[in-house]
Amino acid sequence: MKAVFVTGGKQYYVSENDVIYVEKIDAEVGSTVKFDEVLFVDGVVGNPTVKGASVECKVEKQGKDKKIIVFKYRPKKKYRKKQGHRQPYTKLVVTKINK
Repeated sequence: MKAVFVTGGKQYYVSENDVIYVEKIDAEVGSTVKFDEVLFVDGVVGNPTVKGASVECKVEKQGKDKKIIVFKYRPKKKYRKKQGHRQPYTKLVVTKINK
């Protein structure tokens, strides 16, 4: 069974036992998270969501991505700004898709 759900402003196309990385969710490692905003389940398209459908995931890890460098520069103005950023994420394993 396949499903599309929304979290963190992004849509994820998943099936059971998939491992996905989503925007940080406030949940402890080992706990279960349930997503009710499901847009598509096994051929059924919602308007805008599928009623009664949900996706259950287990939180496997909380972490941060690799560092990216943001460098701003204005030529001939002596303006340089170097900044680093690490985006936090949550690693999830899809355990069950309810229709």
